[in-house]
Amino acid sequence: MNQTNTTKGYTLIELTVVVFLIGVMLAVSIPRFRYSLITDNLKSTTRRIVGLIKGLRNEAIREQKIYLLHFDIGSNQLWIDSDATTKEEREMAQEKAFHLPSDVQIMDVWTKGKGKRVDGEVAIRFSKKGYVEQTVIHLGADDGREFTLLLNPFL
Repeated sequence: MNQTNTTKGYTLIELTVVVFLIGVMLAVSIPRFRYSLITDNLKSTTRRIVGLIKGLRNEAIREQKIYLLHFDIGSNQLWIDSDATTKEEREMAQEKAFHLPSDVQIMDVWTKGKGKRVDGEVAIRFSKKGYVEQTVIHLGADDGREFTLLLNPFL
């Protein structure tokens, strides 16, 4: 008797290779896909500014120096200097300023005693003891969302 094998299918090796290739493609594509969906410039900028403020406060206490956090509302940038920096160092700090993403704006900055500023430059002072002027910073995104950062003198 002559038997012919009429069953068709894939071998275990072929199936293993296909599953492996699908796994590699998913491992490469999902992190990028997730990053593009989850990334929110307003939230990440807000977190970065909060971290900068906390770090600057700690630096002022540790170094026993007065620091200034400058916001240039019109050009959407911020930078740091201290009261002991020279004019050249201030200019260098301003050139190396952190530029906010294009879809995030500094809407206004309110400081106690100086009021609300919607344009120009505002400097927030951090004392040697880590105290900061009471300040409210409004950040906004192109889609209409807003975040408010509140700085209290003793926190």
